[in-house]
Amino acid sequence: MRAFSAIVLSLLMAAPVAAEPRWSGSVIAFGAERERLQATPIEHRPYRPLHFYGNAVRRNYYRGTILPAPRDFVDGAASLISGQ
Repeated sequence: MRAFSAIVLSLLMAAPVAAEPRWSGSVIAFGAERERLQATPIEHRPYRPLHFYGNAVRRNYYRGTILPAPRDFVDGAASLISGQ
């Protein structure tokens, strides 16, 4: 019975809860995009350059820390430059 419990517990811990959102290149959203973002919970919105509070909330939700990883600087700059 203990072995079965250990297997079930390890499967539950290994399964991701939700996929982390991607980066969006738009710093300021307008029109329908803005309305869509405001209707979405902050944890599920895309990361956006210069949105320090929202990005910190999302990092804490998905990673358990508010500090950005080095890849966040690269991904954020790339999305800002590409505008996607």
